[in-house]
Amino acid sequence: MSDSSTPNSERDRYLNLIDHIVQITLKGQLRSKEQIYQLLVDGQVGTGEIFERCMQTRLDETQAQLDQADELKQAKASRVFRALQSIQGEWERYQKTQRVNETISLATRAILAAEPEERISVWLSWVDPNRNQGVTFDRLKGFAQSLVKADTASTAETLSDVHQLSMGIQNGLSAVQQLEAYLIQWVYEVPSAIGFEGTPSQWGPWKLWSERVDSALPKRIFAAIANGQPIAEVISRQGTIGIREFAELVVLFQYLQRGLIVWFEKQPYDSKWGTKQSVATFLTFAVLWSQLSVGFEQASGLSADDRPKLAQGCFQVMLQILRSFSQQSYFPLYGGVFALLSGDYLKDALSYLDAPLRQVAGTQEKARILTLIGYSQSALGQYDRAISFHQQALDIAQTSGDQACEIANLNHLSRIYATQKNYDEAIRYSQRALVLSRQVGDRQGEANALSNLGYSEVLSARQLDRLEPESYEMAIHYLQQGLALSERLGDRQSQSLCYNSLGIAYVILEQPQEAIPHLEKGAQAAQFSGDVYLQGLNYSYLAEAHYTLGHQEAAVCVACLGMYLLEQIQAIEWRQPAGLLTIIKGQMGDEAFQQAKAQGRSTLIRVIGVDGYDHLPQLLEKYKETLD
Repeated sequence: MSDSSTPNSERDRYLNLIDHIVQITLKGQLRSKEQIYQLLVDGQVGTGEIFERCMQTRLDETQAQLDQADELKQAKASRVFRALQSIQGEWERYQKTQRVNETISLATRAILAAEPEERISVWLSWVDPNRNQGVTFDRLKGFAQSLVKADTASTAETLSDVHQLSMGIQNGLSAVQQLEAYLIQWVYEVPSAIGFEGTPSQWGPWKLWSERVDSALPKRIFAAIANGQPIAEVISRQGTIGIREFAELVVLFQYLQRGLIVWFEKQPYDSKWGTKQSVATFLTFAVLWSQLSVGFEQASGLSADDRPKLAQGCFQVMLQILRSFSQQSYFPLYGGVFALLSGDYLKDALSYLDAPLRQVAGTQEKARILTLIGYSQSALGQYDRAISFHQQALDIAQTSGDQACEIANLNHLSRIYATQKNYDEAIRYSQRALVLSRQVGDRQGEANALSNLGYSEVLSARQLDRLEPESYEMAIHYLQQGLALSERLGDRQSQSLCYNSLGIAYVILEQPQEAIPHLEKGAQAAQFSGDVYLQGLNYSYLAEAHYTLGHQEAAVCVACLGMYLLEQIQAIEWRQPAGLLTIIKGQMGDEAFQQAKAQGRSTLIRVIGVDGYDHLPQLLEKYKETLD
């Protein structure tokens, strides 16, 4: 008699188990597939290859009987084969459950073994949605139960931490249940709702969510966003936040972000709108976590040990979001960064996004995230920082073979150098982008390169006082090529850049009548793509064109739009339309100026809302103070 631990005896045991299940199935003694599953559990079949081979042996034997000519044998074999298929299905389910249980067990042991200051970070690494073998969202309940049953041999501090973590997960799941029915309800309740655009008090889910969730901390955060209050300040005033509250936020926000993105991505009636909202959702939650991190760093009511742990945990979640975002086909290599930055509570938030990247090695994901940050920094007027980010992204993209990202950063560098009046460098980078984009067939990159090359050539010619029309003909040709290509692609963001560049070129060439239609289309395309920065720039130069033609009322309206939108994202160019408005006000007189602004009220409110309209006098006063 062989030893019971040998492979042969294990094989025989598995074959006997399979045969037993088949026999009771044929006898009608099996009422459900759940019984098969339980027999596999009781039989302790494990997850190894031996049971798999035993199943295949019986399937092959039965298939051979099915191929025989005897009809009676075929009929029986057919019943056996169906029974084996049922076993196969429950075996696959059993394997999956075993793998999940093993993952949860490994994660629990890792958390128990972690140093106190690393415990949050270790937990976050196991629930990271980017991780192949991690604890998925739908397995969090089992994870929480596993933590409750933690090793009693652990220290009191460890047990306290893991029990707090377990409670936080369970509280987060309870909050999820409360908000499940209201995940997307806000999209339908506001007549003109278009996702996350507009001020939080006008649009977005925050007010509704704050009313529907019971837990104090999420309620407070949602209400703060809805009221335009800085999230960091809300958190910094808290004195009782620990692992439990942090874990609850992670679970709840992860569900909300994931649920919204899944819903937006499935909108067949308007996929571009859905894509735009997916971008905004990723960025909204990334920025939200960055603000939470700042708040925890400043929370004087927390212990010196808890502050850095919670702040670092927030950065870790934010980095996970950005990594996931960078892998999406719609990641905005050329903009879309400010689709959600319309309230004061998010001002300057993107400047925090580079912090966790300092600890990350060069990867394709890092290159794309750096591209995003570089674009935001250039809009904020931080050109040297923007160049540094784009250069890092360019180097990493070249190393990792991400040619679309490489071309995008060449284009961004070209645009920044043009803004800095370094036109030789601007032309050089745009030429490199144009050559590479044509080599690899990157049409979006080519459209942007043509736009940047034409734009830089126009500005360079003006700097050299080349006034003859032929000096600008080739540059205008590049711009028109880029515009035509972006229109064929249906790429609204690239269209906006091309319209903007062509419109500015005509303003520079003192052809304002030609500039106006291009800048108007550029503003519309930018609004559609959610790029507030380009939208504001188009309005600013549109104001210059109207002013040159003597259309003062029209200039006042679009200058107000450009000033407000650019100041909202703290773009340095907000001063350009503010300066023009100051000049026009001086020429018209205060009463006529106010009348001109009132005439454009309906247009202004449609774009920036009533709050934005009421805020315009404060912006003009702010500009005036900078001149004193």
